[in-house]
Amino acid sequence: MENNKENAEILNDLIQINNDRITGYEKAMKELSAEDSDLKPLFLEMIAQSHKLKANLVQEVQVIGGEAEQGTTTSGKIYRAWMDVKALFTGHDRETVLNNCEFGEDAAQKAYQMALEEDTLTANLRALVSEQKFDLKGSHDEIKSLRDQVAHH
Repeated sequence: MENNKENAEILNDLIQINNDRITGYEKAMKELSAEDSDLKPLFLEMIAQSHKLKANLVQEVQVIGGEAEQGTTTSGKIYRAWMDVKALFTGHDRETVLNNCEFGEDAAQKAYQMALEEDTLTANLRALVSEQKFDLKGSHDEIKSLRDQVAHH
């Protein structure tokens, strides 16, 4: 049972990271200038992605009998590590916005990696986290290639 408590904490940290990611992209969207509005559909996609990942995590937390995290207050070690690197998604020019988004995506990859290194995770939770990390990696690469395009102009 002890593992369930630890696993619930790990999953809750990942839930919060997805909450932050949603907030980050919502904020980034508000700050886009008109000529960068082509990024909106992508950001909406990222938000939808995090909602979906979060729903899966919440479900797993409930399966193992934990309380799913609602807010963004508690802090397990994975979430604390994320807070240390979480950039504020601010900046009005395209490059800054994309830089910050990429920074956030990097941080999410690191957080998921930390979760995978926890030896308490059951095989099915490990598979879920691994799959989500892969899913997010696609977003990371998409943001990065957009950022690289801007950087090389």
